[in-house]
Amino acid sequence: MALPLNPPEFETSSAPDEQRPVRTHRARMSPIGLVSRSVFAEVSTAAIVGISLFTFILFLQRVGSGLFSLLVRASATPKTVAYLFALAIPASFPFTVPFGVLVGVLIGLSRMSSDGEITALRSAGVPGRRVSFPALVFAFIATLGTAASTLWLTPWCLRETSRIAEQLSAAQLTAEVQPRVFEEQFQKPKVVLYVYDITPITGLISEWKRVFIADVTPPEDRPNKSTSGDGPRVTLAQSAIARPEPQFNRIQLNLDQTSTYEAEKDYTHYKASRFPDGTQLLEAERSTDTKTHVERELDTRPLYRMAYKTPDVDPSARTEARIELFQRLTLPPACLLLALVGIPLGVSSRRSAKSSAFVLTVLLAFFYYMGWMAMIRLAQQGRLRTEIALWVPDAVFFIIGTILMFRMEEPGDRDWVGRVRVWLRQAGKRLEGAGQVKKSTVIPRITFRLPLFPQIVDSYMLGGFLFWFITVLVSFVVIQHIYTFFELIGDMIRNHIGMNVMLKYLFYLTPKYLYDSTPISVLVAVLVRFSILTKNNEVTAFKASGVSVYRMAVPVWLAAAGLCGALFLFDHTVVPEANRIQDGLRNQIKGKAVQTYLRPDRKFVRGADGRFYYYKLFDNKENAMLGVSVFEIDEKKFFISRQIAAEKARWEPSIKQWVFQNGWRRDLKADKDYIHTTAFDNFAGETRT
Repeated sequence: MALPLNPPEFETSSAPDEQRPVRTHRARMSPIGLVSRSVFAEVSTAAIVGISLFTFILFLQRVGSGLFSLLVRASATPKTVAYLFALAIPASFPFTVPFGVLVGVLIGLSRMSSDGEITALRSAGVPGRRVSFPALVFAFIATLGTAASTLWLTPWCLRETSRIAEQLSAAQLTAEVQPRVFEEQFQKPKVVLYVYDITPITGLISEWKRVFIADVTPPEDRPNKSTSGDGPRVTLAQSAIARPEPQFNRIQLNLDQTSTYEAEKDYTHYKASRFPDGTQLLEAERSTDTKTHVERELDTRPLYRMAYKTPDVDPSARTEARIELFQRLTLPPACLLLALVGIPLGVSSRRSAKSSAFVLTVLLAFFYYMGWMAMIRLAQQGRLRTEIALWVPDAVFFIIGTILMFRMEEPGDRDWVGRVRVWLRQAGKRLEGAGQVKKSTVIPRITFRLPLFPQIVDSYMLGGFLFWFITVLVSFVVIQHIYTFFELIGDMIRNHIGMNVMLKYLFYLTPKYLYDSTPISVLVAVLVRFSILTKNNEVTAFKASGVSVYRMAVPVWLAAAGLCGALFLFDHTVVPEANRIQDGLRNQIKGKAVQTYLRPDRKFVRGADGRFYYYKLFDNKENAMLGVSVFEIDEKKFFISRQIAAEKARWEPSIKQWVFQNGWRRDLKADKDYIHTTAFDNFAGETRT
């Protein structure tokens, strides 16, 4: 964009007594005003594109982490879906707006400097520092917008999201229960539910046919803990009317033709009871993925009172509230401070180096947020006051930006963006040289080149595409890591989780982010690469040389196909194992019970002929169940006709049966008067899967 520095135009009236010059509309703006407008437009355009792109990435992460599944289960109306999606956007602004401002300043000013416009300004007597005013004006506007988001809009959106999510989740308790699927979301009591068939009646009320409820509450937590055995307490019902109670997040069941079965510690005692009807309350576990923390949902004034004025607040909660408060206060100035550092770096650029400016943006934002994380960790540990710790990164960038601004007009100023570009080029040459064989050891061979694949075009197109792809992919992953860290910082404080656990979680979360971000990174890289070619008239030059646009796109298509195959392989080998580990670490950070994800087996399995298998542990090497109970159900009268409990059950391929060891077997009748108990060391009856 060339700067319009033309002198003002004048018009004179045709009347002899009116010789006074009359300025036209074009002459009303001074050259300095035109410069400011051009710089503001250049910076704001690139910044808005960057903010939109980064916000879109974090938006996908936020809605994909639990909001999508909630909406699918709840079958929300389109209006509710659109409202929830709109509420998910502002939470990303405190992280994406400073990043986008830095992108706009570096790329916009680097473009102007490389095209000689900064030099032209200096030649006309306008100092290069003059371009800082419109850039800082835009950064100030972004600061006000970020402050509005952190201090007011984001807490309100989080409260609204939690309110709607709880309503949808509670109102759809019965809808979440699927026929012939083990449901384990009920925690009070801790039960496993299995329903053969579900028939809607009216509204959310439904009728469940043939209900199997297994109470797996640990024996020490049961009312009769002195006599309860290790196995589950089973309740069967011919039918049940399910009425959800959203205000209590539970379902009330009115059972019909009910029977209960429970074995005591001494296997010789067994309780089997039948009732014509009964009631059961099933309270669902509240979701922790869509529910945010209290301090994040508080407005700034109540948050300040919680952090400093309320005397009876828990110390860890007070620390968390103070960190949240100063996060809201220190993030908005980051727009100005990153712009203050980016202006001298952009003005000092000598070459057309948008790619280097983008890399420098990622590096600066990375160092800023990493310093911020380190200071938060020091505040958590009590080594540094929260009021000081969270302002340290802002102070450091303010000092660096001020020094660079004062040095901007000194002779011999350095081209930092160009240096980054040279360093990247030299690093690429070193890597290329490391993979080559010395000339003395090269064995002469006959080579040929296919006319369809000239290497110069391929390497040129492929190199530019891969550079932008890697740069965009790394930036997306970095910003998602930053957002995830600050999303979980409250859980780290509350549950006393060390930084090593968080770093390990982020490490195993990286494969998922790489897998999710690769498609959109390819799209952005293609758009940027061909846009640069078009801007520099390289597409026209290729066409004049006889190379079509389709031929130019061949290496990019091949690279995209290779990435497609690599993603299939990556998803098959790396992502599942990494997701199991990071899920366990996330539960640890969230304060949930730590689980093993080496083999995510279910503890309840429904076998053939109405048999239900329950086990405490499955040994994959020996193909054996430990702490096993088998419930054989009479499908017609729907009662337990036999129960087998054993220390171990091993599958014997030769006889295609389970062999039970060290246990007992009970045969029951429908009238419950006949209970036959048999102890055994080894038993291989008719029970089979």
